Amino acid sequence: MIESDEREVGEKTGVVAIVGRPSAGKSTFLNTASGEKVSIVSSYPQTTRNAIKGIVNDSRGQLVFIDTPGLHMSDKKLNLKLKSVTVEQLDGADAVLYMVDCSRDEGEEEALIASLVSSYQKKMVIGINKIDSNKAKAERSRAFLKTLLPKVSDERIIDLSAKEEQNVDKVLTALFEFAPVAPHLYPTEYYTDQDVDFRICEVIREQAMNRLEQEIPHSIFVEIADMEMKKANEMWVRAFLCVERESQKGIVIGKGASMIKTIRVESIKELRKIFSYRIDLDLQVKVVKNWRQKDVLLTKLIK
Repeated sequence: MIESDEREVGEKTGVVAIVGRPSAGKSTFLNTASGEKVSIVSSYPQTTRNAIKGIVNDSRGQLVFIDTPGLHMSDKKLNLKLKSVTVEQLDGADAVLYMVDCSRDEGEEEALIASLVSSYQKKMVIGINKIDSNKAKAERSRAFLKTLLPKVSDERIIDLSAKEEQNVDKVLTALFEFAPVAPHLYPTEYYTDQDVDFRICEVIREQAMNRLEQEIPHSIFVEIADMEMKKANEMWVRAFLCVERESQKGIVIGKGASMIKTIRVESIKELRKIFSYRIDLDLQVKVVKNWRQKDVLLTKLIK
Protein backbone atom coordinates (compact mmCIF):
# COMPACT_ATOMS: atom_id res chain seq x y z
CA MET A 1 0.00 0.00 0.00
CA ILE A 2 2.87 2.36 0.80
CA GLU A 3 4.49 1.65 -2.57
CA SER A 4 1.23 2.51 -4.39
CA ASP A 5 0.87 5.82 -2.53
CA GLU A 6 4.46 6.75 -3.29
CA ARG A 7 3.98 5.97 -6.97
CA GLU A 8 0.91 8.18 -7.20
CA VAL A 9 2.67 11.06 -5.43
CA GLY A 10 5.65 10.74 -7.81
CA GLU A 11 3.62 10.88 -11.01
CA LYS A 12 3.86 13.93 -13.21
CA THR A 13 0.99 16.22 -14.17
CA GLY A 14 1.38 19.02 -16.68
CA VAL A 15 -0.77 21.49 -18.61
CA VAL A 16 0.21 21.96 -22.27
CA ALA A 17 -1.05 24.75 -24.55
CA ILE A 18 -1.04 23.82 -28.25
CA VAL A 19 -0.50 26.79 -30.57
CA GLY A 20 0.02 27.28 -34.28
CA ARG A 21 -1.47 28.56 -37.50
CA PRO A 22 -4.93 27.41 -38.63
CA SER A 23 -4.88 23.86 -40.03
CA ALA A 24 -1.41 23.10 -38.64
CA GLY A 25 -2.76 19.84 -37.23
CA LYS A 26 -3.30 20.85 -33.59
CA SER A 27 -6.68 19.14 -33.28
CA THR A 28 -5.50 16.01 -35.10
CA PHE A 29 -2.53 15.75 -32.73
CA LEU A 30 -4.81 16.09 -29.70
CA ASN A 31 -7.19 13.41 -30.95
CA THR A 32 -4.33 11.03 -31.78
CA ALA A 33 -2.52 11.58 -28.49
CA SER A 34 -5.63 11.12 -26.34
CA GLY A 35 -6.90 8.18 -28.39
CA GLU A 36 -10.36 9.74 -28.53
CA LYS A 37 -12.22 12.41 -30.50
CA VAL A 38 -11.71 15.52 -28.41
CA SER A 39 -11.45 18.30 -30.98
CA ILE A 40 -13.30 18.53 -34.28
CA VAL A 41 -11.32 18.46 -37.51
CA SER A 42 -12.01 20.20 -40.81
CA SER A 43 -10.03 21.35 -43.82
CA TYR A 44 -11.31 24.88 -43.14
CA PRO A 45 -8.99 27.20 -41.18
CA GLN A 46 -9.96 28.17 -37.62
CA THR A 47 -12.30 25.24 -37.07
CA THR A 48 -11.40 25.38 -33.37
CA ARG A 49 -13.02 28.37 -31.67
CA ASN A 50 -12.51 27.52 -28.01
CA ALA A 51 -9.70 26.38 -25.75
CA ILE A 52 -10.48 22.67 -25.74
CA LYS A 53 -9.02 20.30 -23.17
CA GLY A 54 -7.82 16.81 -24.01
CA ILE A 55 -6.24 14.54 -21.42
CA VAL A 56 -3.48 11.98 -21.97
CA ASN A 57 -2.88 9.43 -19.21
CA ASP A 58 -0.08 6.86 -19.28
CA SER A 59 2.65 5.39 -17.07
CA ARG A 60 4.53 8.71 -17.12
CA GLY A 61 1.65 10.67 -15.65
CA GLN A 62 -1.02 13.01 -16.99
CA LEU A 63 -0.83 15.75 -19.61
CA VAL A 64 -3.79 18.12 -19.94
CA PHE A 65 -3.70 19.62 -23.43
CA ILE A 66 -5.47 22.83 -24.34
CA ASP A 67 -6.15 22.98 -28.08
CA THR A 68 -6.31 26.69 -28.86
CA PRO A 69 -7.81 28.40 -31.92
CA GLY A 70 -5.44 28.74 -34.86
CA LEU A 71 -3.55 32.03 -34.83
CA HIS A 72 -4.35 34.06 -37.92
CA MET A 73 -3.45 37.68 -38.58
CA SER A 74 -6.69 39.58 -39.07
CA ASP A 75 -8.45 42.49 -37.40
CA LYS A 76 -11.95 40.98 -37.71
CA LYS A 77 -13.79 40.78 -34.40
CA LEU A 78 -14.11 36.99 -34.47
CA ASN A 79 -10.41 36.50 -35.13
CA LEU A 80 -9.35 38.97 -32.44
CA LYS A 81 -11.49 37.08 -29.94
CA LEU A 82 -9.94 33.77 -31.03
CA LYS A 83 -6.45 35.23 -30.65
CA SER A 84 -7.21 36.43 -27.11
CA VAL A 85 -8.34 32.90 -26.18
CA THR A 86 -4.99 31.52 -27.36
CA VAL A 87 -2.80 34.10 -25.65
CA GLU A 88 -4.62 33.64 -22.34
CA GLN A 89 -3.57 29.97 -22.18
CA LEU A 90 0.19 30.45 -22.61
CA ASP A 91 1.15 31.97 -19.26
CA GLY A 92 -0.54 29.33 -17.14
CA ALA A 93 0.77 26.32 -19.07
CA ASP A 94 3.66 24.16 -17.89
CA ALA A 95 4.67 23.63 -21.52
CA VAL A 96 3.85 24.96 -24.97
CA LEU A 97 3.54 22.74 -28.04
CA TYR A 98 4.03 24.86 -31.15
CA MET A 99 2.71 23.00 -34.21
CA VAL A 100 4.03 23.92 -37.65
CA ASP A 101 2.73 22.63 -40.98
CA CYS A 102 5.87 21.88 -43.00
CA SER A 103 3.85 21.33 -46.19
CA ARG A 104 3.15 25.08 -46.40
CA ASP A 105 5.49 28.01 -46.87
CA GLU A 106 6.15 29.73 -43.55
CA GLY A 107 6.03 33.34 -44.68
CA GLU A 108 5.11 36.43 -42.70
CA GLU A 109 2.24 34.86 -40.78
CA GLU A 110 4.39 32.05 -39.33
CA ALA A 111 7.09 34.58 -38.46
CA LEU A 112 4.56 36.72 -36.59
CA ILE A 113 3.27 33.72 -34.64
CA ALA A 114 6.81 32.61 -33.77
CA SER A 115 7.43 36.13 -32.50
CA LEU A 116 4.23 36.02 -30.44
CA VAL A 117 5.30 32.81 -28.64
CA SER A 118 9.05 33.58 -28.47
CA SER A 119 8.95 34.44 -24.77
CA TYR A 120 7.92 30.84 -24.01
CA GLN A 121 10.96 29.14 -25.62
CA LYS A 122 12.24 27.74 -22.33
CA LYS A 123 9.13 25.58 -21.99
CA MET A 124 8.48 24.93 -25.68
CA VAL A 125 8.39 21.82 -27.85
CA ILE A 126 8.03 22.35 -31.60
CA GLY A 127 6.20 19.76 -33.68
CA ILE A 128 7.05 19.95 -37.38
CA ASN A 129 3.88 18.30 -38.59
CA LYS A 130 2.64 16.70 -41.83
CA ILE A 131 5.93 15.03 -42.77
CA ASP A 132 3.77 12.43 -44.55
CA SER A 133 2.70 15.04 -47.14
CA ASN A 134 4.33 14.98 -50.58
CA LYS A 135 4.77 18.74 -50.13
CA ALA A 136 6.62 18.37 -46.82
CA LYS A 137 9.81 20.38 -46.38
CA ALA A 138 10.73 19.64 -42.78
CA GLU A 139 14.34 20.81 -43.01
CA ARG A 140 13.23 24.15 -44.41
CA SER A 141 10.79 24.59 -41.52
CA ARG A 142 13.44 23.56 -39.01
CA ALA A 143 15.93 26.12 -40.35
CA PHE A 144 13.23 28.82 -40.35
CA LEU A 145 12.30 28.11 -36.73
CA LYS A 146 15.87 27.85 -35.48
CA THR A 147 16.46 31.40 -36.69
CA LEU A 148 13.40 32.80 -34.91
CA LEU A 149 13.39 30.55 -31.83
CA PRO A 150 17.09 29.83 -31.12
CA LYS A 151 16.56 28.89 -27.46
CA VAL A 152 14.54 25.77 -28.37
CA SER A 153 17.07 22.93 -28.41
CA ASP A 154 17.29 20.53 -31.38
CA GLU A 155 15.90 17.59 -29.38
CA ARG A 156 12.77 19.64 -28.69
CA ILE A 157 12.11 20.20 -32.41
CA ILE A 158 10.46 17.00 -33.59
CA ASP A 159 9.32 15.91 -37.05
CA LEU A 160 5.97 14.14 -36.90
CA SER A 161 2.76 13.18 -38.62
CA ALA A 162 -0.19 13.50 -36.25
CA LYS A 163 -2.44 11.95 -38.89
CA GLU A 164 -0.27 8.86 -39.35
CA GLU A 165 0.72 8.67 -35.65
CA GLN A 166 4.42 9.09 -36.43
CA ASN A 167 6.57 10.39 -33.53
CA VAL A 168 3.53 11.44 -31.49
CA ASP A 169 4.92 9.59 -28.48
CA LYS A 170 8.28 11.27 -28.97
CA VAL A 171 6.51 14.63 -28.63
CA LEU A 172 4.75 13.43 -25.48
CA THR A 173 8.07 12.33 -23.98
CA ALA A 174 9.54 15.79 -24.58
CA LEU A 175 6.49 17.46 -23.02
CA PHE A 176 6.60 15.25 -19.91
CA GLU A 177 10.07 16.70 -19.23
CA PHE A 178 8.34 19.99 -18.34
CA ALA A 179 5.60 18.42 -16.22
CA PRO A 180 6.08 18.83 -12.47
CA VAL A 181 5.50 16.06 -9.96
CA ALA A 182 1.95 16.78 -8.84
CA PRO A 183 -1.43 15.12 -8.23
CA HIS A 184 -3.51 14.46 -11.33
CA LEU A 185 -6.01 17.14 -12.25
CA TYR A 186 -8.53 14.58 -13.55
CA PRO A 187 -9.36 10.92 -12.94
CA THR A 188 -7.34 8.63 -15.22
CA GLU A 189 -10.43 7.51 -17.17
CA TYR A 190 -11.07 11.08 -18.40
CA TYR A 191 -9.91 12.13 -21.86
CA THR A 192 -11.70 15.52 -21.88
CA ASP A 193 -13.61 17.79 -19.50
CA GLN A 194 -16.01 19.19 -22.10
CA ASP A 195 -19.68 19.45 -21.19
CA VAL A 196 -22.13 17.22 -23.07
CA ASP A 197 -23.90 20.13 -24.77
CA PHE A 198 -20.60 21.61 -25.98
CA ARG A 199 -19.51 18.29 -27.47
CA ILE A 200 -22.83 17.87 -29.26
CA CYS A 201 -22.59 21.39 -30.69
CA GLU A 202 -19.05 20.78 -31.92
CA VAL A 203 -19.94 17.50 -33.65
CA ILE A 204 -22.88 19.11 -35.46
CA ARG A 205 -20.70 22.06 -36.48
CA GLU A 206 -18.01 19.72 -37.78
CA GLN A 207 -20.48 17.77 -39.92
CA ALA A 208 -21.90 21.00 -41.30
CA MET A 209 -18.50 22.55 -42.04
CA ASN A 210 -17.32 19.49 -43.92
CA ARG A 211 -20.34 19.61 -46.24
CA LEU A 212 -20.76 23.32 -46.89
CA GLU A 213 -18.69 25.54 -49.14
CA GLN A 214 -17.26 29.03 -49.50
CA GLU A 215 -17.95 31.41 -46.60
CA ILE A 216 -20.79 29.43 -44.99
CA PRO A 217 -18.61 27.19 -42.73
CA HIS A 218 -17.31 30.30 -40.98
CA SER A 219 -20.80 31.80 -40.75
CA ILE A 220 -22.36 29.05 -38.65
CA PHE A 221 -22.62 28.22 -35.00
CA VAL A 222 -24.76 25.67 -33.17
CA GLU A 223 -27.23 26.44 -30.41
CA ILE A 224 -28.79 23.83 -28.13
CA ALA A 225 -32.42 24.68 -27.37
CA ASP A 226 -33.38 21.62 -25.30
CA MET A 227 -31.75 18.50 -23.87
CA GLU A 228 -33.65 15.79 -22.04
CA MET A 229 -32.90 12.22 -20.97
CA LYS A 230 -35.96 10.32 -22.18
CA LYS A 231 -34.69 6.99 -20.91
CA ALA A 232 -31.62 5.78 -19.06
CA ASN A 233 -29.86 5.20 -22.38
CA GLU A 234 -31.45 7.84 -24.64
CA MET A 235 -31.10 11.62 -24.79
CA TRP A 236 -33.32 13.89 -26.90
CA VAL A 237 -31.69 17.06 -28.20
CA ARG A 238 -33.14 19.97 -30.16
CA ALA A 239 -30.47 22.09 -31.81
CA PHE A 240 -30.25 24.94 -34.30
CA LEU A 241 -27.63 25.48 -36.97
CA CYS A 242 -27.41 29.27 -36.97
CA VAL A 243 -26.33 31.29 -40.01
CA GLU A 244 -25.81 35.01 -40.57
CA ARG A 245 -28.04 35.68 -43.57
CA GLU A 246 -31.39 34.52 -44.94
CA SER A 247 -29.73 33.54 -48.23
CA GLN A 248 -27.50 31.06 -46.35
CA LYS A 249 -30.45 29.34 -44.69
CA GLY A 250 -31.66 27.74 -47.92
CA ILE A 251 -28.16 26.45 -48.73
CA VAL A 252 -27.82 24.79 -45.33
CA ILE A 253 -31.29 23.23 -45.61
CA GLY A 254 -30.62 22.05 -49.17
CA LYS A 255 -32.98 20.94 -51.93
CA GLY A 256 -35.79 18.92 -50.41
CA ALA A 257 -34.07 19.42 -47.01
CA SER A 258 -31.37 17.02 -48.21
CA MET A 259 -28.41 18.88 -46.69
CA ILE A 260 -29.81 19.36 -43.20
CA LYS A 261 -30.96 15.71 -43.18
CA THR A 262 -27.45 14.55 -44.06
CA ILE A 263 -25.88 16.75 -41.39
CA ARG A 264 -28.34 15.40 -38.83
CA VAL A 265 -27.81 11.72 -39.73
CA GLU A 266 -24.01 12.00 -39.83
CA SER A 267 -23.98 13.93 -36.55
CA ILE A 268 -25.98 11.17 -34.87
CA LYS A 269 -23.54 8.55 -36.18
CA GLU A 270 -20.58 10.47 -34.79
CA LEU A 271 -22.26 11.16 -31.45
CA ARG A 272 -22.96 7.46 -30.97
CA LYS A 273 -19.21 6.83 -31.19
CA ILE A 274 -18.62 9.31 -28.37
CA PHE A 275 -21.45 8.71 -25.90
CA SER A 276 -22.53 5.47 -24.25
CA TYR A 277 -26.19 6.41 -24.72
CA ARG A 278 -28.25 7.08 -27.85
CA ILE A 279 -28.70 10.66 -29.07
CA ASP A 280 -32.00 11.52 -30.79
CA LEU A 281 -31.38 14.79 -32.62
CA ASP A 282 -33.92 17.33 -33.87
CA LEU A 283 -31.89 19.74 -36.03
CA GLN A 284 -33.21 22.95 -37.58
CA VAL A 285 -31.75 26.08 -39.21
CA LYS A 286 -32.28 29.69 -38.16
CA VAL A 287 -30.83 33.11 -38.98
CA VAL A 288 -28.94 35.19 -36.39
CA LYS A 289 -28.04 38.26 -38.41
CA ASN A 290 -24.39 39.36 -38.34
CA TRP A 291 -23.63 37.29 -35.25
CA ARG A 292 -19.86 37.55 -35.78
CA GLN A 293 -20.09 41.29 -35.07
CA LYS A 294 -21.97 40.92 -31.78
CA ASP A 295 -19.69 41.11 -28.76
CA VAL A 296 -22.16 39.56 -26.32
CA LEU A 297 -22.70 36.50 -28.50
CA LEU A 298 -18.97 36.10 -29.26
CA THR A 299 -18.21 36.19 -25.55
CA LYS A 300 -20.81 33.48 -24.96
CA LEU A 301 -19.59 31.24 -27.80
CA ILE A 302 -15.83 31.62 -27.47
CA LYS A 303 -14.14 30.87 -24.15
